[in-house]
Amino acid sequence: MAASSLFSERDLHFSANDFQTIRTLIYQRAGIVLAEHKKDMVYSRVGRLVRARGLTRFADYLAGLEASGQGVEWQAFVNALTTNLTSFFRESHHFPVLAEHVRGRRDPVRVWSAAASTGEEPYSIVMTLLETLGEHANVEVLATDIDTEALDRARRAVYPLEQVARLDDQRMRRFFQKGSGARAGYARVKPALVAKVRFQVMNLVARDWPSEHRFDAIFCRNVMIYFDRETQTRVLGRLADRLKPDGLLFAGHSENVSYLSDRFRSRGQTVYSLA
Repeated sequence: MAASSLFSERDLHFSANDFQTIRTLIYQRAGIVLAEHKKDMVYSRVGRLVRARGLTRFADYLAGLEASGQGVEWQAFVNALTTNLTSFFRESHHFPVLAEHVRGRRDPVRVWSAAASTGEEPYSIVMTLLETLGEHANVEVLATDIDTEALDRARRAVYPLEQVARLDDQRMRRFFQKGSGARAGYARVKPALVAKVRFQVMNLVARDWPSEHRFDAIFCRNVMIYFDRETQTRVLGRLADRLKPDGLLFAGHSENVSYLSDRFRSRGQTVYSLA
């Protein structure tokens, strides 16, 4: 079968060349490496954008995308290919380490959630900080993500009850408001907690990062797995520059940061400090 032929009989024309173009574009824009086995995922996610524009060929959609240069079309494309798998207190062993790391501090405590997704991670961080330092502690969590739709959901701070069901009753009462009437079945993070989080769209592979203070801790979990080795090393070097000298970096369960960068040393299970 020719390289440009269809992968399967589908309602949209999707060729091998289309898939390769998408792989190139998302790598250039977001550093994401799409493996060959991601073809069906790409067809499903980007296909929704093709249909929404009244088109039947991926090639026509991609030509229009490349001609648009910047703006909402590109953001929708990136959003479609970003994976948002998260939950409250995911990889739960990290949060007691964070609590012990900040315990007793009086200075402003700043933590960066570098792949904030729909907000569960940054809100889990704030809960941990307030439980450790007290309700009126001077804390701030910077929550960034490349996916604007995910960040919009994070800002709304409203979640189905089943997503918060694993939290204990004390945390539910302290940090959430259960909905009633038309909002039954949902829980909202209390405004006082939301106020501790600052949301910002950010591309980790962009040339320029916003100027920030150094952080007591950075959570950059399950992000490096989408990058190639060169991008991993470059991003980790820039993360190291944003940590305080005694700061901690929290990585994902399958990410070995000290193997990827000599600027970090292991401090436990996927927890790192500067070397």
